[in-house]
Amino acid sequence: MSKIAAIAKKELKAYFKSPIAYIVLIITISIFNIFFFLIIDENREASLRDVFKVMEFLFIFIVPLLTMKIFAEEKSSGTMEFLMTTPTTNTAIVLGKYLGSLVFFTLIVAMTLSYYFIIEFFGQPDRLTILSGYLGVWLEGALFIAIGMLTSSGTKNQIIAAMSSYVILFLLYFSISFIKYFSSTAQVLIRYAGTWSHSENFIVGLITTADVVYYLSGIVICIMLTRLSIENRLWR
Repeated sequence: MSKIAAIAKKELKAYFKSPIAYIVLIITISIFNIFFFLIIDENREASLRDVFKVMEFLFIFIVPLLTMKIFAEEKSSGTMEFLMTTPTTNTAIVLGKYLGSLVFFTLIVAMTLSYYFIIEFFGQPDRLTILSGYLGVWLEGALFIAIGMLTSSGTKNQIIAAMSSYVILFLLYFSISFIKYFSSTAQVLIRYAGTWSHSENFIVGLITTADVVYYLSGIVICIMLTRLSIENRLWR
């Protein structure tokens, strides 16, 4: 556990040492703030429902930028080979890097908590619905990070890692738009595989076991595949 924490701490420090991370952080929060005030001014209601939708959509573009370097940078700089020869298990390496990225992502989400206090001051929001919405945003982001880490483990090129993540995330998010072109059986599978139907439930305050299992199982599968990726030394 201590090795996982050490790797996570190292990964988190790497984010704060990178100017790109600060640029992404500043731009992300600025965009969120603009949409928050535009949505509140338009809707005139004490709700973050539409704000959560915007956040989830924008994370499709933001997360790959944060995850593209997780393994790709290690491989391109040659430090991956050194890391693999240390007395640290592959599982610890993957979990540590994932945890470090997840903490950074959590900080971004936490910075938007001011939105709740603003609408709480001026209105009477449904607190449970907002809590559910934040949980949905966090789980979706956690899944996106796991996917980004997986794509980063298969290449030395950060751009390729980011583009691969974009393709997967866009397919997961927009698959619901093409559901009408498939048979009823395929529609059920596409609806479950896509993120939109699951995130929508959280946004409206509905937390179901199926939705939680969807995100957690997706995260676990990506972590396992990432471990297999570095274990088979695809980084060579």
